[in-house]
Amino acid sequence: MGSLSIWHWLIVLVIVMLVFGTKKLRNIGTDLGGAVRGFKDGIREGGNKAADAGPAPQVVGTTVEGEVKAKTETKA
Repeated sequence: MGSLSIWHWLIVLVIVMLVFGTKKLRNIGTDLGGAVRGFKDGIREGGNKAADAGPAPQVVGTTVEGEVKAKTETKA
């Protein structure tokens, strides 16, 4: 009773096809495939850009240490 058989899945598929129609399901599948393909291309381009940039430049600066004596608020 806990698992669904192939017949249950076929009935669910038929109901979904009746509700949405095959054309709309095909469009959803095409859109989803295009989105996944675009995501993969974006990931691939991001990896190539990071490799082309070389190592990150070293940031050189000074650290200012201090202590807050009083906090004032300004009204705009």
